[in-house]
Amino acid sequence: MSSFAFQAVHQTGATEGRDLDGPCSDWKSEFDYESRFLSLGSVRMHYVDPSSQAADPILMVHGNPTWSFFYRRQIRDLQDRYRTIAVDHIGCGLSDKPVDYPYCLETHISNLCRLIDELDLENAVLMAHDWGGAIGLGALLRRRERFKRIILMNTGAFPPPYIPLRIRVCRWPVVGKIGVQGLNLFARAATRMATTQRRGLPDRIAQGFLAPYDSWSHRTAIYQFVKDIPVSPHHSTWPLLQQIEQDLPSLADWPIQLIWGMKDWCFRPECLERFQEYWPQSRACQIETAGHYVIEDAPDEVGDVVNRFLQETDDGARLDQSGL
Repeated sequence: MSSFAFQAVHQTGATEGRDLDGPCSDWKSEFDYESRFLSLGSVRMHYVDPSSQAADPILMVHGNPTWSFFYRRQIRDLQDRYRTIAVDHIGCGLSDKPVDYPYCLETHISNLCRLIDELDLENAVLMAHDWGGAIGLGALLRRRERFKRIILMNTGAFPPPYIPLRIRVCRWPVVGKIGVQGLNLFARAATRMATTQRRGLPDRIAQGFLAPYDSWSHRTAIYQFVKDIPVSPHHSTWPLLQQIEQDLPSLADWPIQLIWGMKDWCFRPECLERFQEYWPQSRACQIETAGHYVIEDAPDEVGDVVNRFLQETDDGARLDQSGL
């Protein structure tokens, strides 16, 4: 056991200073998992690990503006066979949300590496979505001996080939900050614009996505994630994304499953094609009717693809791990 401190508490005890039990708390029945925390200096990173005694871990890494709630179905469906770990980045979900914090890709990768080391993950599967792709792959490349397989959904791990106008507006110094951090427009809009469901996400699910982001200070990370999107090589995050992209070919012979909602206006099909250029042996599932929140739009199809991929690659991953 290292010096990093752990604390396990029930979900209802994990929300100091936050009222997640108000009149719109129906979502909690969808995410009734014990909360755990990893201390990272003065802040705590929240994660769930309901099947911690299981052998093969699946590390689930979310993007912006979501949190570990995004993976609730995958946890439920897989926890009997795998160790399902879903993490909240600092500033997100039920993790601490400091206002004065170095919110950037490098920090999120470093934090995730700390969690991987502390949990002593081996033979792990990386499952990632949105910004979780860059964060998760960045950590995997630094801890590649601990991973064997990859599942990516509507994400990127390279300098952005484009930035949609609606994202660029959110970056504007005054309008963007007021809209994203003050009025929560980014997260609220995502419950409708990141899905192809005609009326947006069902109310209780939308409540779940929004619940941790209930004040100006609790939305700091959402705004900082948007600001951390590099628009030019002069941005501090650009070189790191460029390095991750340069290292992608080194993973070309790994078992990799790509799952894409083809109606995503942010991580468009061009991002899928870019991954396929680096990983020509990867599997790809294109879901024509799904948007950015592909798990929400096509839960059964995503579940079937994930299960099939894991089952068909289990033996190979274990053999490789044993060195046989």
